[in-house]
Amino acid sequence: MKPIELTVFNCEEDEEEAFRTLSQRAGITSIILKVPAKQGCIPFPCSRCISIGHKSRITGSDLLALREAGVKYICTRSIGYDHIDIQAAEKLGITVENVAYPPDGVADYTLMLILMALRSAKSTLKHVEHHDFRLPAVRGKELHCMTVGVVGAGHIGRAVIQRLHAFGCHVLVCDTNDSGGSVPLHELLEKSDIVTLHVPLNTGTRHMIGKKQLAAMKQDAILVNTARGALVDTEELIAALENHRLGGAALDVLEEEEETFYSDCSQKSLSNPFLPRLQKMPNVIITPHTAYYTYHVLYDTVEKTLLNCIEFERKQKHE
Repeated sequence: MKPIELTVFNCEEDEEEAFRTLSQRAGITSIILKVPAKQGCIPFPCSRCISIGHKSRITGSDLLALREAGVKYICTRSIGYDHIDIQAAEKLGITVENVAYPPDGVADYTLMLILMALRSAKSTLKHVEHHDFRLPAVRGKELHCMTVGVVGAGHIGRAVIQRLHAFGCHVLVCDTNDSGGSVPLHELLEKSDIVTLHVPLNTGTRHMIGKKQLAAMKQDAILVNTARGALVDTEELIAALENHRLGGAALDVLEEEEETFYSDCSQKSLSNPFLPRLQKMPNVIITPHTAYYTYHVLYDTVEKTLLNCIEFERKQKHE
């Protein structure tokens, strides 16, 4: 039987090592490319199965080029699909799947951001770097005293909830797929001291936190987002922060992050319209979409990508 072949696009060095090691064990031939799956970067012919990362935005024209190169299956090394034109893929007959990696890394990171926000860690660390060792002007808050609203109770949301319960918090949950124990979003926003987002980005959730929702939150509430940047109307978030209608924000994801995150911008001006304004605020923490970035997630994601590819080829053989 001909060996299964997988082309891996936009592969980083540690991902390459994982793919080479695990592909050999799985009996798959992996072709590693450091370029994105874009027109002009697609080898012809290409493997039937390809793997992409969440950093690669795949448009309808990219998908057409991929199909013409022989691609029938795309596995994204992420939970979210929002970087792929799914409707175009369906029309072209290309199967798209994701990888549900373990939730613990993102859940841990979410709790870290919450704790940093409660203890004004950004300001403290900045002052210490400049040898200013005075205590912060504002005393911190303790997490066990907080009501935390978790929006989305998928596997990451549930892992966050588990950790919050361990801290002794009162937890409110808003989840459209949960018939028991879920509260409406407006009630969660009104009652929560901290709101953390864990839903996928799609047409129904884009800007789900906008002007109306921000106005419903407590004046000293903190918004945390480790899911997708466009869940929040960032212009309205900035307005709420500038007008002191919100206590703060901790954001690992940001609207229009693609041209900035994962790049060294130390010697150039920022293209993202929101970053400069947010970074000036002492009550806003920004990190570059790194909550998922652990060794455990890396190897689990690669392993599941390979298994998904094997399963697709098995189904194709029996059809």
